Amino acid sequence: MARRPLPRILTSGSASIARSREFARTAADSATDVLQPLITVTRGLRLLAVAGRRRWVATPKERRGPMLFLGAACVLVVALIPYGPGMAVITVMGAAAWTGRERTPVRTGPDEAETGRLQSLYDALVPYFSVADDPGPLFSHGGDWEKVFSGFTFDGDGRLTRLQVTYPAYFTDGEESSRARIEQLLHAKSGRGREYRFAWDEEANQLVMTVLGPLPTSIAAQRFVTSPGETVLGFTDADAVRRTVPVRDGEETRDASPVVWRTGARSTEPHLLAVGQPGSGTTTLLRSIALQALQHGDVLVVEGSGTGEYGCLTGRAGVLAVECGLSGALAALEWAAHETERRLITANRARQAGHPAPDDIRRPLWILLDRPSALAPLAAADGRPDPQELLQVPLRHGRAAGVIVVMTDQFDCLDSLTETVRTHTRARVVLGPASHEQAESVLGVRPHTTPAAEVPAGRGYARLGTGPVLRLQVPATPDPHDDATSETHRRAVLDLLPGHETPLDADAAEPLPVPVPVPVPVPVEAIPAETVPAEEPVEAVPAGTGSLGTVPVEAVPRDTRAPEPAGRPQPAVAEG
Repeated sequence: MARRPLPRILTSGSASIARSREFARTAADSATDVLQPLITVTRGLRLLAVAGRRRWVATPKERRGPMLFLGAACVLVVALIPYGPGMAVITVMGAAAWTGRERTPVRTGPDEAETGRLQSLYDALVPYFSVADDPGPLFSHGGDWEKVFSGFTFDGDGRLTRLQVTYPAYFTDGEESSRARIEQLLHAKSGRGREYRFAWDEEANQLVMTVLGPLPTSIAAQRFVTSPGETVLGFTDADAVRRTVPVRDGEETRDASPVVWRTGARSTEPHLLAVGQPGSGTTTLLRSIALQALQHGDVLVVEGSGTGEYGCLTGRAGVLAVECGLSGALAALEWAAHETERRLITANRARQAGHPAPDDIRRPLWILLDRPSALAPLAAADGRPDPQELLQVPLRHGRAAGVIVVMTDQFDCLDSLTETVRTHTRARVVLGPASHEQAESVLGVRPHTTPAAEVPAGRGYARLGTGPVLRLQVPATPDPHDDATSETHRRAVLDLLPGHETPLDADAAEPLPVPVPVPVPVPVEAIPAETVPAEEPVEAVPAGTGSLGTVPVEAVPRDTRAPEPAGRPQPAVAEG
């Protein structure tokens, strides 16, 4: 069959056809630009008409008559008022233009890069969530990720910020080792350098992974809105606790979620233990607790490292002592043990007599120890007791006596902690970079977040008793005497310190002299007769004169004068 030749217009006029098409496309684009407002209004009128018809169909038949009457009345009113029809037309055109505007299309699914990331994550989970005998596996090689990843969110960089995974019911989600493998895999595949929280729902066989934002480090030491017996250890995530307090964060005031530690007679966590690496912020935590404790109680500080981090507390009102040496620390802790016993005896006597507790035992006594394990080798070499042994009475009976013990130490000294310290310090804090094993050895359970490699000072975890593990950021409380402290933080700490205690002889011209020991009078009958010397006349000695010189009587307080021994001649006093 002979082939019929193509028409000439199709063989020789291709160039002119292309030019015609380009001209027609340009004209159409120009007309679209010119007529865009009309197109928008027309589209809006169509959408309004569709919405009105849908509303009319949805209206019950018994209500259509009143609706028609109301519409007719509105039209009549608009027609009768001046400029009513024109305003009505303008209003309808404006509503049509707003309804028919072009909207940005809503994104309904992941893009190509995000889909590839989800598929890679699905393939990595197959060896952990599948077995060979499963007839209908959720995870299989070459399977579809959409049936197991029910919820996911990406950030602007294309990295996962939230992922919900449905896993098989036979997975051993009750074993910590199985959970740890999945959490480590998701952490590595989703991007390192961030903190992830894993919430396991064993009943529904679902795992939710959430990326946690950094905790604020700009909150400095300040007066927090708390009741007596409440101490703010730091701040945590907003959804972790149900309470907020107003704080000053730089130049603004906002609400933050605190980790509140409650002490007192009804507290189940009366004592606290904080553990961390050098430079992790345990000293900052102890200093922050001391500033809050001085508001309602007395503080006794024992510093085992001897670096002088608590020099700003020396001589302040409410600070009983700041001891750095072995002898002073042992003497202070021995006094604290006796004070605890005295408070218990006084409270028991008052309770038996039916009276309220005296005021001298109501004021809390805080014993703050920074690295007491550093003093243990010195005490052993000197043949003296370990400082932790002197803490048995305050730790065992401190809750009833109003004595609170706060102790900090390092991870390498955990083995040296006594059983009493481990048993009675139910409030625990871990600061600084720490592995899951280290955190579990202190907190008792593994945190539900991945440990970060680099964290700021004062960043860690807290667990009060048997409660959940919370992320923690201690408020910035540096040493105000340190040259590296900023002026803002230095002023914040100094404003919280109480004033120095005023000495008793503040108005005297000379300092108080060293007290002279007064000999105890011995009865004459106890001395043999041959050793009693004959009485000699005693010369009159001016009052206030002794072997150390003349002491001004005005400089000696009344309640500190030693009583005159028996048999000493008293100066005569003229009567009348």
